[in-house]
Amino acid sequence: MLKTFASFICTVALIAPIAAGAAKAPSRFVQDPYPSTYTRVPFGPVLIRNATVLTGTGERLDGADVLMRDGAIVGVGRGLEAPADATVVDGTGKWVTPGIIDVHSHLGVYASPAVSAQSDGNEATSPTTPNVWAEHSIWPQDPGFLTALAGGITSLQILPGSANLIGGRGVTLKNVPSTTYQGMKFPGAPWGLKMACGENPKRVYGQKGGPSTRMGNVAGYRAAFIDATEYIRKNRPAPPPEKKHWWSDEPKADSENATGGKRDLKMDTLAGAINGDIRVHIHCYRADEMATMLDLAKEFGFKVAAFHHAVEAYKIADRLAAEGVCGAMWADWWGFKMEAYDGIQENIALVDRPQGSCAIVHSDSEEGIQRLNQEAAKVMAHAKLAGMDIAPEHAILWLTKNPAKALGILDKTGTLEAGKMADVVVWNGTPFSSYAHAEQVYIDGARVYDRKDPSRQPVSDFMLGQGAAPTGGVR
Repeated sequence: MLKTFASFICTVALIAPIAAGAAKAPSRFVQDPYPSTYTRVPFGPVLIRNATVLTGTGERLDGADVLMRDGAIVGVGRGLEAPADATVVDGTGKWVTPGIIDVHSHLGVYASPAVSAQSDGNEATSPTTPNVWAEHSIWPQDPGFLTALAGGITSLQILPGSANLIGGRGVTLKNVPSTTYQGMKFPGAPWGLKMACGENPKRVYGQKGGPSTRMGNVAGYRAAFIDATEYIRKNRPAPPPEKKHWWSDEPKADSENATGGKRDLKMDTLAGAINGDIRVHIHCYRADEMATMLDLAKEFGFKVAAFHHAVEAYKIADRLAAEGVCGAMWADWWGFKMEAYDGIQENIALVDRPQGSCAIVHSDSEEGIQRLNQEAAKVMAHAKLAGMDIAPEHAILWLTKNPAKALGILDKTGTLEAGKMADVVVWNGTPFSSYAHAEQVYIDGARVYDRKDPSRQPVSDFMLGQGAAPTGGVR
C-alpha cells in the first residue's frame, strides 16, 4: 500500500507520462487472449462511377468515382479507369459515403428478442467491474446486426451497460455475419472502457450498499484508480529478482506475502486506461459532471475519448474541443430523467462549432442504429433554424470520421482515402433525408448488402426457419 499522499502523487507523476506517450507498444495489461479472427470476404475490384461523393474529410465531389480493390480504397476522383475485371456500379443520381460507425451500441449484449435470457449487458454485482469484457457477452446471431447493416452501419462499438461506475471493456466490431464474435472483432482496434456518471449507479446501488450520491460515485472512481496506480507501480518492468509476477517467465515460486505480483483482471483494465492503451468512454449527461470527470482524468493521468449522451455538452463545448474530447450524442432525446432535462436540439451543432471539435451522432438503440443518417439530418434542420447552415460534406463527419477518431481506428477507416479499408455505402440520394436508403454496403471492398439483391441480404441463423418453428410444449 502507498504510505503517504506525497508518495501517491509521485506515483501518479511517474505514470502520467506513460499515458501521454504517442509512439509506443501496448503494455502487457492489454495482451489479448481472444484475438480477432476476422478475414475480409474476397471480392473483385469495384468502380462506382459518376456519384456525389462525401469523402468524410470535409470534401464533396460531384460526378465522381470511387475505386476499390483488394479490400482498400484505391482512388476517389473524376474519370477513374476501371480495371478489366472490375464490377462497375452506375452511381448517377446516387450518393456515396464512408460506412457509418456507431460509437455506442449494445447489440449482441442486449440482443433481440429482448428477453431476460438475452440480457447480458450489465454485470450489476459491484459498482466497479472493469474486469468484465462486453465481447464475452456478444451473441453474433443477434438479428439487430443485420438490420443495422441495412442502415449503412459498417463498424460499431459494443459497450457494457451503464449500471456501474466502471462497467467494463467495450469492443469494436466489423458488422459482418459470423459464428463467433472473434470473427467480427475489428483487427487492431483498441478496447474501450465504459464508465458512467450520475443517476444510473445511484439508482442501481443506492439500496445495495453501494454509492447512493454523486459524491459517492466520485469516491468510487478515485478508489479504483488509486488501486490501479499501485498495481502499475508494483508491476513495473524491472521487479525485484526474488519476486515472480504474473507476466514474468521466472519459474521461482512467489512468496505468500508477495501479493503485489498477482494478476488482477480489474487492475489490468484500469492500468491499460492509465497507460493510454484502452480508450475511456463515459456515459455522462450534465456539464458539471463532465467537468468533474475531466478533472478526474487529469488526477490519474488518463484521457477521456468521448462523453456519451452528453445532453449538456453544449455548455462546455469550448473545453471539450480544447482538450480533444469527443461528444457522442443523440439528435433530440431529452427529458426522460432529471439529468437529461436540460437538453436542446441544437446540442450537436453547438458542440461541433469550436475549432478542433469532435461531435458524433450515436444510437444507444437497436432501432436508432438503423437510421443514424436521419438523426444527423435532424441536427442539420434544427441548426438551420438557429442560423447555422451545416453542409452535407461536414455533417457526414459526425457519422464516420469522428466516431472512428473516438474509437482509435481513424487510420484504418472513417474516410474515403486511398489505402484505407473500403467501407463504403451507396445511397439512393442524399443520406440526410427521411427518404434515404442504403442501397449497397461494402465492407473491406466486398458487397455485403444490396437492397435490390436478396442473395446479398444476410439473415441471422436465429431467424432462419422461424416461420416453421414448432409450437407448444416446453423445450
